[in-house]
Parts: sequence; structure tokens; C-alpha cells
Amino acid sequence: MPAGDAFTDLVFRVVQLIRLFTTAGEELARPTGQTLARWLVLEAVQREPATVAGIARTMQLTRQSVQRVADLLVREGFAVYQDNPAHRRAKLLAPTPAGMAALRAIQAAQARWADALGAELGERDLRAANRILDRVLEAMRKPELAP
Repeated sequence: MPAGDAFTDLVFRVVQLIRLFTTAGEELARPTGQTLARWLVLEAVQREPATVAGIARTMQLTRQSVQRVADLLVREGFAVYQDNPAHRRAKLLAPTPAGMAALRAIQAAQARWADALGAELGERDLRAANRILDRVLEAMRKPELAP
């Protein structure tokens, strides 16, 4: 069916994009001594501390994988665990000044990269692509369309 073939083509392109985005994220984070995973965890707590479980839920990852990254950030001085008034055992993760400095450097590099790609592709086309991807996301969340 032509529509199904077009959807499959889209899936393959999105998978290629994920690989390229992951590689780019690693390259953007590398100069600060971070990785893409560490960057994303720091990003998740830049405005307010959060529990590892909360970060994992937001990022749709396992708690264990976020815990490993959080522990590395703490061990290397980029984040700290703080007491959580809402839960005695579930500590809050918060960035340290060093973590915020690394995050700001990564965000600045990402903004330059995004600006260059955005200029190359054009805002109008990118906004149109976002609208289409929003429709794909909405359709994929429908239980009746689940595999």
C-alpha cells in the first residue's frame, strides 16, 4: 500500500536522523568532558532539582540508566544530591556551578550548530516538517493504531 510504504520510508529516515543526532550530541558535549547522556541529565535539572526517577520518567528512560549517569555527574563534581523534603530516600539531583558551566558551553555550541542547520534548511520547511512529525506522533499514540 503506498501510504504504508511512505510511512516505512519515514521511519527509516527518522532512524538515520537519530543516529546523526546522537553523533552530533556526543560531539557537542565532548569539549566540556561530557557525553550526550550527561548533557541531557544536566539539562533536565538546570531549572530545578529532580529525582532520578522523575528525570527517567520525563526522558522515557529506565531509572537505572539515569542513576548511572547521575552518579557519574556527582562523582565528577558536575552535580550533587540534595535532601528531598517530599521523600526521605529519593534524593534530588542538582547541577553544581561546574555542571552549569559545562551545560552552558554545550548549549552555546548547540545553538550555533542549530542556527547553521536552520539557515541551511530554512525556517518555513522546518516548521512544516515539525507539523508533519507532530501528526505522526499523535497518530502513533492512538491505541487503535498500535502494532
